[in-house]
Amino acid sequence: MSISVSSLTKIYGTQKAVDNISFELKKGEIVGFLGPNGAGKSTTMKMITGYLPPTSGTATVCNFDVQLHPMDVRKRIGYLPEANPLYFDMYVREYLEFCAGIHQLGKESKARIDEMISLTGLGKESHKKISALSKGYKQRVGLAQAMLHNPEVLVLDEPTSGLDPNQIVEIRELVLRIGKEKTVLLSTHIMQEVQAMCSRVIIISNGKIVADDAIEKLKQSSSQGALIVVFESTVDAQIWKALRYTKNYQDLGQGRWKLFTDSPEELRKEVMQLALDKDINISSLQKETQSLEDVFRTLTK
Repeated sequence: MSISVSSLTKIYGTQKAVDNISFELKKGEIVGFLGPNGAGKSTTMKMITGYLPPTSGTATVCNFDVQLHPMDVRKRIGYLPEANPLYFDMYVREYLEFCAGIHQLGKESKARIDEMISLTGLGKESHKKISALSKGYKQRVGLAQAMLHNPEVLVLDEPTSGLDPNQIVEIRELVLRIGKEKTVLLSTHIMQEVQAMCSRVIIISNGKIVADDAIEKLKQSSSQGALIVVFESTVDAQIWKALRYTKNYQDLGQGRWKLFTDSPEELRKEVMQLALDKDINISSLQKETQSLEDVFRTLTK
């Protein structure tokens, strides 16, 4: 596994910032790490990257224990914290040369710096001081330093925070390109970004993992038990009263109805039989699915 977290816990005084969480990430996955402010996302990321020791539990990166083999982990992981740690008085290329020296890239330094400048679209800005860059280009510099040593795993904490829509799209496309070859753990509050980049999400609330699944499965499983049925013609509400598994119903207009139930599959069978008995044509019949934002709100409120 690229990342493996087992029973990871972090306690500050009497507060459990992270409470006995476990999950794994495979190579090539881009996984969204979601949660409200103060849920424990950044603390978890800091423990995975070795910046913060856990109170208990373990975290491994590419089969190296973060606490027992910190240097091996640092060689294999790239980290962009929420507060992008840049030296504003340095020029872009100068800063990347400094980072290359820390990673001891040696003769590979120039080639890797040139590659990262090209990959992150920093070519026209590489001669400038970092302090003179826009927020979007500063984020690109942060991504360049995170990828400079060609790590197998990337941990990105709010990489699109504060960016304008055009910059967000550019960073999104960059992360998608990176994710084809590397494992990416991505924290963000922007649900559209998660759906655009991630195939799976982990949701944390009050230090505990409350969901870990593929986005579409999560949206379906979190549905509050409702079917959406569409008829080719209008029908009278009285027909629903004869159905055993209907708790309530709502007329959505133009032959569309929302049927509330605790047993969606049984109700689906009932509706199909009802349509057959009364010779009513059904255009569509499907279980209601929530948006990712609805799922997030339900699980973390």
